Amino acid sequence: MPWYQYIWSEEAIEHLDQHGISPEDFEHVVANAKTKLKSRSSGLPGVKGYTADGRYIIAIFEKVDNVTVVPVTAYEIEESSSDDN
Repeated sequence: MPWYQYIWSEEAIEHLDQHGISPEDFEHVVANAKTKLKSRSSGLPGVKGYTADGRYIIAIFEKVDNVTVVPVTAYEIEESSSDDN
């Protein structure tokens, strides 16, 4: 399981909250990703994975360096979804 430092802004936290995703959900999925991806709309990196309570989500972020992540968005998807944002 990789370790990351997250740079959280109030805007990012509020945006995730609108999708029912907590910062803890986001961090759990990034650290335990099942699939890596690149957002089709923004070109940013992202991952798909399961929250601790079993929801399957996409988490999109900016990488500052190898260990620093700036969360952008996250939302729940169907497990068979091929939607990469």
